[in-house]
Amino acid sequence: MKKDVYILSGFLGSGKTTLLKQLLKSLKDHDKKPAVLMNELGSVSIDSDAVDDDTALRELLDGCICCTISEKLESQLQELLLNEDFDVLVIETTGAAHPVEVVDSILSPLFADQFEFRGILTVVDGLQWRNRGDFSPAVLHLMREQIRHAQFIIANKMDLLTEMEQGTFSYELQQMNQNAKVYLTNYSQVSMKDILSLKAQQETLTHDRASIGEHLTLQAVVYTFSGKVNGEAFEEWVKSQPGSIYRMKGYVPLQGRNYPTLFQYSYGMPLFMPGDMKYPTNFVIIGENLHKEEIVHSLQKIDLTD
Repeated sequence: MKKDVYILSGFLGSGKTTLLKQLLKSLKDHDKKPAVLMNELGSVSIDSDAVDDDTALRELLDGCICCTISEKLESQLQELLLNEDFDVLVIETTGAAHPVEVVDSILSPLFADQFEFRGILTVVDGLQWRNRGDFSPAVLHLMREQIRHAQFIIANKMDLLTEMEQGTFSYELQQMNQNAKVYLTNYSQVSMKDILSLKAQQETLTHDRASIGEHLTLQAVVYTFSGKVNGEAFEEWVKSQPGSIYRMKGYVPLQGRNYPTLFQYSYGMPLFMPGDMKYPTNFVIIGENLHKEEIVHSLQKIDLTD
């Protein structure tokens, strides 16, 4: 049984930890056993007391999981899968984390088949957004990316804005991400029923191709090769994929090679690296508005059983 994964995103001080507490309580109320991975930029954990003792907690300090400490993340996730009993993994990122990079870091081909990426919950501080002109262009770009890739946007600290400012804020968020559900809240109070029903919603949508793009933004597809793959056929398959795919990575069992070949693809650039041992042949695809069934079917066509 795959473990569901939710990512809590948002800029520093927006209210992610408050949302985390509510999400954990709701999961337990629904008889789901959560585990938490908490990422801090500093060397000291600030928010770990938000997680009860009966919940498995792993912390990644001194860096951001999407760049400087991605290897530590991989070992922590493997350790969690080996040693802890949980149904749902909630990852609270640093305010500096880019959503695509986080999903990319979490879904290592070594164990991607054990996780089901369910979506990103982005918390946006209303006051920070109103005063966004104070931020550098790089920070502003990151905030927009965190909003653009979210399934749910929690527009927080509404009590600090006037009614007109709230309306403008809501409109601007919806313009940046028309697929997301936007909640205007204080103290990150949202309907957890909506968030936890994302699973059922996604599974329904995969059978209705026309409505996929209307509801979902960032997605991940994991495919496990069962046979050998012709190298030329695989390269043709890669070339035929849409520009809405940001990342592909995994161990591809190419014909004529003893070990699976590591394949990496990032924003249009493919890279092949010969393998030196029998890694699991999981293949991860990350992008926007992907048609999962079509991708799986096209991979099955080049996946030749011995």
